[in-house]
This record gives sequence, C-alpha cells and structure tokens, in this order.
Amino acid sequence: MGIMSTIGTAFMSLMTPVAIGLMLFGCVVGIIFGAIPGLSGMLGVALLLPVTFGMTEANGFALLLSVWVGGVSGAFISATLLGIPGSTSSIATCYDAYPMCRKGQVVKALKAGILGSFIGTFFSVIIATFLSPPIAHLAVKLGPWEYFSLCTCAIVLVVGLSQGDTVRGLASAFIGLLLCSVGFSPIDAYRRFTFDNYNLLGGIDTIALVLGMFAIRLIASDFSKGGLKPPEMEKVDIRGAGITLQEWKDNLVNIIRSFFIGLWIGFLPGMGSGLSNMVAYAQAKSSSKHPERFGQGCIDGVFASEVSNNASVGGAVIPMVALGIPGDSTTAILLGGLVIHGIEPGPLLFDQHGTFVYMVFIAILLSAIMVLIIELLTMRFYPKVLTIPYHYLYPALLVIAFIGSFTSTNTLFNCGVMLVMAALGMLMDYFRLPISPLLLAYILGSMLEQNLRKGLTYTSEGFITFLTRPVSAIFLLIAVATLVAPLLRNRRAKKLS
Repeated sequence: MGIMSTIGTAFMSLMTPVAIGLMLFGCVVGIIFGAIPGLSGMLGVALLLPVTFGMTEANGFALLLSVWVGGVSGAFISATLLGIPGSTSSIATCYDAYPMCRKGQVVKALKAGILGSFIGTFFSVIIATFLSPPIAHLAVKLGPWEYFSLCTCAIVLVVGLSQGDTVRGLASAFIGLLLCSVGFSPIDAYRRFTFDNYNLLGGIDTIALVLGMFAIRLIASDFSKGGLKPPEMEKVDIRGAGITLQEWKDNLVNIIRSFFIGLWIGFLPGMGSGLSNMVAYAQAKSSSKHPERFGQGCIDGVFASEVSNNASVGGAVIPMVALGIPGDSTTAILLGGLVIHGIEPGPLLFDQHGTFVYMVFIAILLSAIMVLIIELLTMRFYPKVLTIPYHYLYPALLVIAFIGSFTSTNTLFNCGVMLVMAALGMLMDYFRLPISPLLLAYILGSMLEQNLRKGLTYTSEGFITFLTRPVSAIFLLIAVATLVAPLLRNRRAKKLS
C-alpha cells in the first residue's frame, strides 16, 4: 500500500459522524480543562483514557488527541483573563497577555493566543508527518544496546529538568522503575513484588497509576489547601480591534523563531511546552528592538509563548510514533493507551500500523482546526468558563476517576491501587519529588529492562558493548553529561561565592 493510499484510508477512518463528534467533544473538554487553573489537557486525557476501551482505535485516539490539543491551546485563556496560567505551558503568556487585558486590549490578546496556538500546532504536525517516517526507518537499524541507551538518556533528560534538583529527580525515576518491576519479569516471566496477590501478577495498572498520580492527587491536594473557590475575575469587555497587518509583519521573524524553538524542545524527551514557552519568550525579548515593552502588554510576548508551546505538540509526536519514546507527560499517557489497545509502540509502528500512525497526524490537524473555530466563536463565553464552581467540578472528576479505574480491570482492587498511587503522589509532593520522571521511567521501564537483558545476552562482552557501539555510547555520554553538569555548576557557584 502506497503512502497516499495509506493517508487516504486514515483520513476516511476519521470522516465518520462518531469520530467527528468525539473530536468536537474532546476539543471542548480540552479547552475547558486547559482554561481552568490547576487542571490541564493531560488530566483530561488521563480521565478519558478508560472511556476509549470499548471504542475503535481511530475513535478512541481521535478523542484523546483532541483533548490534548484543546488543553494545550486553552491554557492561554486564564493566563489572559486572570493572569494565572492554566498550565505550565502558558506561564510566559501571563507576562504580556494579562497586561494587554488590563489595558482594554482583550480581543487582541485573545486572538493572538488563539491564532498563535493554531500556527504552532498545525504546522508542527505537518513537519512531524514528514520527519517521523525517516526517523523510524533509521531507528529500525538500531539494536537493543542503542535502545537501552536511548531510554536511559530520555529518563535522565527529564531528571535534569527536575526543578534544579537532580537527586530528587533520580529518586523519582527510581520509584517509577520500581513500580514497573511489579509482576512477571520480561523474557523469563519471574514473579516480582507480587506478595502472593494474583491481582499484581500483571503489574501496576497504567490507568490506576495515571488517575491516582494526577486526578486524585490533584483534587486531594487542592481540597487540603482549601482551594475550592474559583479565582475572582474582573469584568472584561469582549469587544475591540483585532490584530493589525503591521503587527503580523513585525512578528513574522518572532513567530518563525518561536515555532522552531517549540518544535525542537518538544522533540527532546520530557521537556515539552512547559519549557518551550519560557525559552521562546526569553529569545523574543532579547532579540526585540523594544525589550522594555515586554511585561507591559506587548503582543510579541504572547505570540512567542503561544506559538512555541503549541509547536511542542508536533515535536513531542515525533519520538512517540517514530521511537516509542514519549516527548512529554501527555504522550507518555498516550503510549500507555497504545499498549492497552494492543499496539506495540516503537520504530516498527509505521510498518505494522501505518494507517493508524497517519490517522494520529490527521486527527491532530483536524483538532487544531476545530479548536481554532471553537475558540473564535466562543470567545465571549470565556469568563463564564473560568467561574465554574470547583465544588461541582471536583466530585464529577472523582466519579469519572473511580469508574475509569474500575473498568480498566473490572476489580475494586484497582480502585485501591489508584488510591495508593494518589497517596504516593502526595507523599512525593511533601518531599518535593517531581512526578514526571516517575511517569516516564514507569512507561519506559519495560523497554529499558528488555533491551538491557537482550544486549547482555546477545554478546559475551557484557556491558562493554553498550560503550563500544557509537550510537549507544553517544546516548550514554549525553545522559552522564546531563547528570554531571548541574553538580559542576553548583560546585563552581560555591567557589565563586
């Protein structure tokens, strides 16, 4: 089957009333979850993952991907109207979008966010569509030694971003690997950490872990802090002029630069939109002819942040479909969804499930168009979305979480596992251990162990083969450099002080 016929088949699988309806629903849910401070598109994906069990692959992932796209885009709404980022992807958006809102330029700020989000998502996924096949083709030639090193490098890169504390990041990753080792071991099927409980023979359920770590933990933490009141918002007038042609011309270089920053950072495992918007904003400010306007209501800053954080979507998709490595926390959950639906992620995905892969790209492109239209048509309702009472919202989320956890294995035991994971997540918050390294290590743990054991048994030279093969050695050197660099930086800072 040729590429064009594969793309045509993938497109037609989404051109059904059910798939289109699910994508519209997912876009709306994602926008709402992204807009409400404390929630996120990732939480929406986690909550709706169990709902896709009874769906076809096309319908299920069309729903999840649309929630993701809507969530990344919708985060700018609260950043603009409240000055509170809906998620880490829109932290830099607050710096200028909210001052623009205070100046009465609400429509201009909102349209800059909407159009910037669309540009970042749509064009980054087009690039991902063309880049992923050759990357997957090269990855097929790699052996278990390279895959072990690649997984190690991916986990360590996330650890390196752990709020500047490498030791806590490593501790979190270790917990993720420990959780992944529960159940039958790969290759020899040896029982580990099951405590003679047959419910643990298959390991810790991915749905229970994700819902516990993200949904239940978030709700319990907010409740304990008394965070059940929606933030107060001043009255805003959704009227005024949009973006002028001159402002588009002035920001052309800024948009292109921010786009490629987001695309590249999204491609690096575990980094994603939370980092790209800050880097792009800093670059826009340092390159501007009027840096003093940044932070005072400058549209350049809004474009930089929103184009870059949405371009990370396309960047994160590339390693997910081409290598089986998640680009960020949301793609880690999506990879778990692939396994649940019986699809093995990795470089062979294009050969074994080519239609599905192109369906993923097309679903994100269609979702980006839907989000653009929905946001432009519903701008006037944004203030009402942000005032949804949390004492109505959180009980609904709890019910969805418990139903999702139960239906994953049809056992109440899984609901207990979800609560244990929530307690573990809150304990990690207390000790300031980041969650992202745990999730990534848990998702990649089985691939890491399988390739380590294969690499050690395929040769009599032992671990030395991981260092003598060039590609494997490069990944391991990057991992070591990522761990050592912060230590050297801290040591130098102490000497200077």
